[in-house]
Amino acid sequence: MTTDHHTDVAQNLGLALLACSHAPALLLDGEMGVIGASESFYLAFPLKPQDVAGRCLFELGAGEWDVPQLRSLMSATLGGYARIEAYEMDFGPGTPRRLVLNAQKLDYGNADQPLLLLTITDVTEARISEKLKDDLLREKAILLQEIQHRVANSLQIIASVLMQSARQVQSEETRGHLTDAHNRVMSIATVQQQLTASRIGDVELRSYFTQLCQSLGASMIHDHKRLSLDVTVDESRVGADISVSLGLIVTELVINALKHAFPGDRQGKIEVDYHSDDSDWNLSVSDDGIGTTATMENAKSGLGTSIVEALADQLGAKIDIQDKDPGLIISVIHNKKSTEGSPPVKAA
Repeated sequence: MTTDHHTDVAQNLGLALLACSHAPALLLDGEMGVIGASESFYLAFPLKPQDVAGRCLFELGAGEWDVPQLRSLMSATLGGYARIEAYEMDFGPGTPRRLVLNAQKLDYGNADQPLLLLTITDVTEARISEKLKDDLLREKAILLQEIQHRVANSLQIIASVLMQSARQVQSEETRGHLTDAHNRVMSIATVQQQLTASRIGDVELRSYFTQLCQSLGASMIHDHKRLSLDVTVDESRVGADISVSLGLIVTELVINALKHAFPGDRQGKIEVDYHSDDSDWNLSVSDDGIGTTATMENAKSGLGTSIVEALADQLGAKIDIQDKDPGLIISVIHNKKSTEGSPPVKAA
């Protein structure tokens, strides 16, 4: 079989590929001359067959294809040193189109007369859509950040007003209610601050509970030598929505212990513990104060108790109260076997 015959066969195969191509494509010779083009090439670019066949790729149109980096990549591909895969380039003057080029050397035929198959994809609209999406996400992030700042500022203002009101009222009962409200607002502010810091993804509970309890201790414990508040948490991470519920439960249980477990100048310790095993987890707040299960059962159900019960139910968990001798340990327990379908909480 002659060299010319090999060349003819290779060109015919290349042209057959063009005929089957739904994408703009060119068959080029070793001098980057155009042997043929697909129908979709003429539809995508304002060129006629007589202005394309036999001409060098880099001379087509008004020279839009004559890009130095493309020249280098095409030469390397022709020499067998590289293969152009998803090379993006701007095409045309003014507002350019965005093209993705792929080029492959055809290995069959005469080695002295190599052929290149160049395919082109116009991704202009896709890139515009991506940019619009990125711009919208960026604007959304900025707006969200602004909202978060405003929420934080509003919570601080509310907490300040509540504390000022608590100092001014004469009724001890009213002062107690206002102080409770202040402490809850401050804990929510801490929750909001932690979630703002985490932004996206799961929340690491150790640092979250530590910051939360530091905030509660700073506002409610006046003598840290008399009362201590310790946090023991494993490596667990949870979704933002779950962390909010867990944080509020911790807040209510710690506030309850600080208010009732240590009357007068009684000394003691409050411990917050969280550990998990797969989707099973246990959150407990314990103290060594004067409370017992009997006093808890006889106590009137208040706002804090109702909040904890509602949040535990929302998480598919149960509440367990036990005497600690001295003190109490209140646990919120999630067991997968007994709470199928409840929100997942996972360990890292």
